[in-house]
Amino acid sequence: METVMPKVVTIRTHGGPDVLGLEEAAVGLPGEGELRIKQSFCGVNFIDTYFRSGLYPVALPFVPGQEGVGVITEIGARVNGFKIGDRVTYATMSGGGYASERIIPADAAIRVPDFVNDHVGAAVTMKGLTAQMLIRQVYKAGPGTTMLVHAAAGGVGSILAQWGTHLGATVIGTVGSPDKAEFAREYGCHHVIDYAKENFAERVKQITGGRMCDVVYDGVGKVTAIGSLDSLKPLGTFISYGNASGPVENFGLLELAKRGSLFATRPMMPHYASTSERRSIMADEFFAALQEGAIKPPPIKEYALADAALAHRELESRKSMGCLVLAT
Repeated sequence: METVMPKVVTIRTHGGPDVLGLEEAAVGLPGEGELRIKQSFCGVNFIDTYFRSGLYPVALPFVPGQEGVGVITEIGARVNGFKIGDRVTYATMSGGGYASERIIPADAAIRVPDFVNDHVGAAVTMKGLTAQMLIRQVYKAGPGTTMLVHAAAGGVGSILAQWGTHLGATVIGTVGSPDKAEFAREYGCHHVIDYAKENFAERVKQITGGRMCDVVYDGVGKVTAIGSLDSLKPLGTFISYGNASGPVENFGLLELAKRGSLFATRPMMPHYASTSERRSIMADEFFAALQEGAIKPPPIKEYALADAALAHRELESRKSMGCLVLAT
């Protein structure tokens, strides 16, 4: 029987979606502390576009992709707690996910709960861990919290909105179209602002009766950053965790002072999920929220691995709602 070579999507030069090319690649044997997995789906995240474009510099050639779901086919030396046939997921910042088969560090692997199918596991693991980091560690939202979530119809945004509502916060979401506004209401937002039509900072002031927000979760970046600062009450917290519209332009620290001694932070997953133990705690909390229905997975759209460029175009168009995955 003919052996089918594993496939990967490789970046050999930085640029637009067309630089993503499907190639054959030998995977090899897992080394010490590693697992070889055969993937069914891999997730598509905005950070993948940053590696592709060169916004986040990376040595080339490079295989993008930070999450996926697969079955363990081989186990390296000094690996405990896993067996061949186990279904695992992972969320990393090192790439390699756009692949039909791959090697991952065993300490990055997370066993997929039985109630989570492959589609969901591939689509939301990275986004769920990101949301846990933001809402349970960077700023702990709860009863009495008023939070603003940008891109509330996106993967991370829709999880943040639902989780915030479950924790007792008042959630204001921003979106870019009427369809997305309807979606955001369905996925946890108490109030929705269409920033294509309205000044969102002014609408926040109206919605809150001038009290403004305790925290802003901003994954959009350049076009929303200053408005995010303007949406905060004194001592409020600006959390910039993405650059969908481009990197945030530099601003002086006095901008924080004159708006009421604001706090600003740019969290990164490797710092909050720095050990396998911390990742496990984060994953357990997220999957528990899924199981109890506090969070429902966003809609998931599927592309073939060979069509990764189409997935990137849709993601960067900012017209998509929910999550995208690549079927391997």
